[in-house]
This record gives sequence, structure tokens and C-alpha cells, in this order.
Amino acid sequence: MTTRQTVFRIPQMDCPCEEQIIRMKLRDNPNVRHLSFDLAKRQLTVYYGSGGKESISGCLKELGWRIEELSDTLADAIGLPDDKRQKSLLYQVLAINFVFFLIEVLFGWLSHSMGLIADSLDMLADSGVYALALFAVGGSLLRKQKTALWAGCLQIALALWGFAEVLRRFFGKEQLPDFYTMMVVSLLALAANAWCLYLLKRHNSQDAHMRAGMIFTSNDIAVNLGVIAAALCVKWFASPVPDLAIGALVFLLVMNGAWRILRLAK
Repeated sequence: MTTRQTVFRIPQMDCPCEEQIIRMKLRDNPNVRHLSFDLAKRQLTVYYGSGGKESISGCLKELGWRIEELSDTLADAIGLPDDKRQKSLLYQVLAINFVFFLIEVLFGWLSHSMGLIADSLDMLADSGVYALALFAVGGSLLRKQKTALWAGCLQIALALWGFAEVLRRFFGKEQLPDFYTMMVVSLLALAANAWCLYLLKRHNSQDAHMRAGMIFTSNDIAVNLGVIAAALCVKWFASPVPDLAIGALVFLLVMNGAWRILRLAK
């Protein structure tokens, strides 16, 4: 699909407040693919599908500010910012998360660790989020926001299932988790999530679907540290309760992250 870019100069746009007003004004426009702000120069660059310039200009004029069009060119000549980089990055973190989902769910089941199983489901949710994010790359701002909304709903559903499983195991007869398996797998998952977070932060995207990924990965690191702590408590107290407790805490973190994503989508 042909993408064009138009650069507008908006003298009144001199702080993040005006930037947010413009983002909200254009967020429901299906033609808009990307917004780039330069507050120092009072310039806004809009990337959009062909035929959408008139509707975008009309939305901006409705703000009642002075709008000057500086240039209008094909964006394909210089490349739409971030699209190729975003896709490459998302494929990497998707692969990492899905591989570690398989590893953690397998060893969580074999070691009877609810902490590892909870973390594996969190990794699976992240894989779904990154897959949805790949769908959003290059799409309109509205599609990106809807993607973040679906990601939040997915996390909530998994968190509710997780709480139910923790309760089932707590009131049932649960076998003591294997300490060494929990430690080794959690340390590997911690390293993987730290690498994913580094990649996402280096990209420094402000798109809702990419910021959602950073929130999820930050949660994952906290979860990994919690599972490591739970493994130590299981070893010291010879009880499965710390493992179940970290499982419940994981799902609380997942729920909190989901609410943050839902607010971000709005």
C-alpha cells in the first residue's frame, strides 16, 4: 500500500500537552499510520495511506490552530519509520517468548511447580501479544490501539484461569516442587526476558502495541525473580506453599499489567 508523508508546522504545538491533543484528534482516523512530532521545530509529520490527506487536514483544522503545510511526499522513498525494524524486533521477541513458554510449561509440569507453569502461561500470553503486534505494524493508529486492547483482554483471561488453578492446588494434595529445576529454568527465563526488554527499550517506540510489549516484559522479569525466591523458600521450608504463593502473585502482576494495557489502549 502506498504511504505518503505530509509535514505540518503548528506554531501552537510547543509542549507534550498539544502533542496529546493532536494524537487524540487523529487516533480514530483510519488513514493515519504513524505520527512523528518535533516539538522544538513545532512540526508534525503524518504518515498515511493514499487519499487520506484531506480528512487529516480537516481534523487538524478543527483544532482552531494555525496549520501550515511544509511538504507532501511519498514516504516509500525514505521508508516509513520503524516498520521494518518493528517487524524484525517483534519476530525475535515472539520466538524467544514462545520457546520459553514450551520450556517452562514442560519443566513446570515435570517439577510440579505452579510458579513455572504460571510464568510459562505469562510467556504464552506475551507470545500472543507480540503476534497481535505484528498484525498492527504498519496499520492505522486505531488498529494499533485495538491490538493493545485485545492484548489486555488476553492477559485478564489467563490471570483468571491461573487463580482458579492455584486455588485447586492449594486445597488439594500438592507434591513438593523440584528446587533445582525451578532455579535453572527460572534463571534461563530471566536472561531471556532481560534480553527482550533490552531490545524493546533500544527500539524506543511510542506506539501503543510496542509499549504494551515493554510493560509485559518488565512484568516477566519481576516474575522470574519471584520464582527464584519461591524456589529458595521451597528448599528451605520443604513446603509447596511458597510455589503456590508466587503462582498467585504472578497472576496478580499479569492482571495489573492487563489493566495498564487497557488504559494505554484508551
